[in-house]
Amino acid sequence: MHAAASSDPDLAFLARLHQVEVLRVVLLQNYLAVEDDQGREVVRRREADAEGLPPGRSRITSPYDLDARWGVKRDTFWNGYKVHVTETCDTSAAADNSSDGDGDGEALAPPHLITNVETTDATVPDNQMTESIHARLAGRGLLPAEHYVDSGYPSAELLVSSLASFGIALVTPMLADTSPQARAGAGFDRTAFSLDFDARQATCPQGHASSSWNPVTQRGTDTIVITFAKHTCRPCPVRAQCTTSTSGRRQLTVHPRDVHQAQLAARAAQTTKDFETRYALRAGVEGALHQGVAVTGMRHARYRGLASTRLEHANAAVAVNLIRLHSWWNGHPLDRTRTSHLAHLELTLAS
Repeated sequence: MHAAASSDPDLAFLARLHQVEVLRVVLLQNYLAVEDDQGREVVRRREADAEGLPPGRSRITSPYDLDARWGVKRDTFWNGYKVHVTETCDTSAAADNSSDGDGDGEALAPPHLITNVETTDATVPDNQMTESIHARLAGRGLLPAEHYVDSGYPSAELLVSSLASFGIALVTPMLADTSPQARAGAGFDRTAFSLDFDARQATCPQGHASSSWNPVTQRGTDTIVITFAKHTCRPCPVRAQCTTSTSGRRQLTVHPRDVHQAQLAARAAQTTKDFETRYALRAGVEGALHQGVAVTGMRHARYRGLASTRLEHANAAVAVNLIRLHSWWNGHPLDRTRTSHLAHLELTLAS
């Protein structure tokens, strides 16, 4: 008893030390001691452009929750976490039931169930979670043949690695080419160049061959840097449509062959009507998120820390699944995905 009692003050002392250390880190991350015009030491907030700030993933945003981080998505800012939800969207059972001719096909359609929930701090990019989600689904024997994700989750490399490692075909719109020529919609972007991976050579729209083909690793990703010679580019009559480089020559950065071809195929496929019809299945997950927010309040973290918030999100997913299963077991029709006013107008005009 005496040994146990004597440890309590030590634990309290360590807790206070931890609190002081947290406040010290917050102070150093956000404030700077400088001298004013009169030579006095003053403390002021750090200017991001002049003194720099720690990376968002390392910056403590609240002394009350050390795992929370600031996140931004377009015009939305928040302090906390992200939740990534995966749900089933198989319609084959619904089609089988509706073909029986008993008129109950729609009521018997199986509910879409949440199969995985991942929680991260708000700074983690979506595409860093794609492989983790697939690994978690694989561990539970729940891997789909196709995974419908929004444009934040894939990359050109993931198109190949997801199929090779997990047998999953990513169905997703790929982000557009970000080169200056592609953004401007004028001049010669990467697609204007023909690539011969066997000969390790590129040919420009004017028929000139590249002078170098260098496989490199950039930020941990395998790429190929292709360069054209100065004596080829400088006298070219269309150089202004090709490059504004001060070196006077064009340089391309492309993916290895399998990744490059997968990216081109995905970008071509996403412009078709078939892709638009298939990808419409993904709209269901927005309903799952809305239901989670409306019913369980999953957008507001009730507890502190990543582990507790992850448990909260898992419980919210269980609650949504139970609600959907209860509706299905009792023969209640599943809610339809909301149709916008514009979609209603399009349907009216089409009929």
